[in-house]
Amino acid sequence: MEKLNFNIEKLKSCDKEDFMTMSREFYTSPAVLHNIDYVYHERAFDEIMRSDTYLDCYMFKYNNTNIGYALLIKGYSREAGGITVWVDELYVRHEFQGHGIGSTFFKWLEANVPAARYRLEVEPENVGAMRLYERMGYDKLQYLQMVKE
Repeated sequence: MEKLNFNIEKLKSCDKEDFMTMSREFYTSPAVLHNIDYVYHERAFDEIMRSDTYLDCYMFKYNNTNIGYALLIKGYSREAGGITVWVDELYVRHEFQGHGIGSTFFKWLEANVPAARYRLEVEPENVGAMRLYERMGYDKLQYLQMVKE
């Protein structure tokens, strides 16, 4: 069996075109019930390039090809007693879905992006994602949100 060459790294300026393309794919996928203005991702990309204080973005690569990304928003929570990481978007390109890549990506984030709490939103119709995160220890917090402390 071929060894899979996975690599995860922070978004770089040379990744902009792939990031913008994948973000459009993400928001037009059946798993997402709402659309978002393309300008949002332009601004997010610019903010990520300026500072890593509030936003992080990690690119998931397979054989040096960008196949997914995770856009994270970080903030401090008194309730959690530290940094809360909001997983704003987690996307794996369609042709790579269903092989455990999304789970591998998410586990890497949890292990390498320290936080007192992780939060994410899951559309109610995205039952597969909901079950995945429940298996990973997340509890349903309120409408669309899941949390792991």
